[in-house]
Amino acid sequence: MDRVGKLYFRYGTMGSAKTALLLTTAYNFEERGMQYLCMKPIIDNREKENVIRSRIGIERECTWIYPDTDIYELAKNLFDETLAVKDWILIDEAQFLSAQQVDQLARIVDDYGSNVICYGLRTDFQSHLFEGSRRLFEIADTIDEIKSTCTCGRKTIINARIDKDGMIVTDGNQVEIGGDDKYVALCRNCWRNRRIESAQRNALKFKSE
Repeated sequence: MDRVGKLYFRYGTMGSAKTALLLTTAYNFEERGMQYLCMKPIIDNREKENVIRSRIGIERECTWIYPDTDIYELAKNLFDETLAVKDWILIDEAQFLSAQQVDQLARIVDDYGSNVICYGLRTDFQSHLFEGSRRLFEIADTIDEIKSTCTCGRKTIINARIDKDGMIVTDGNQVEIGGDDKYVALCRNCWRNRRIESAQRNALKFKSE
């Protein structure tokens, strides 16, 4: 019987343990002797080595995905070289993929029967969809939300960017790599209130100058 795979998208805000879940999944596959491959877009270059590392300290080697990488051809060459099709492909930071690269992942699923799980953010700091996330919402077989809680108790949905004083930043490039020093996960209501607070503070600062 032909292998039948699925394309999964598991999304959540920053700090929702997406990477830890990916690494735990990889560990479980390893324990069960299943073939898997970890991959990650090079745009997240905080790590100098080709590893996926979580905040809790666990890590796994990964294959870099460059902006011009054809993931389908990369997987095909790997499968031909090892004479083994990977049962699972785990992608970290999938929001940074291009729409074309997401389509390439779908081809791997359909042609080889591999299961591909993409972990990533849904939206940027302005609440707009990333290109890779948009395409995954359009064509993924299964979509799951990894939920986390705002300090007020509501569900987080916004990856808010902050400055060195902890005030909300509303302008800038879509991609700016950073951790807790640059981002905070908020519910929509807290995001609105903190934007108002930041705007009022900036207005007072302007007047004083």
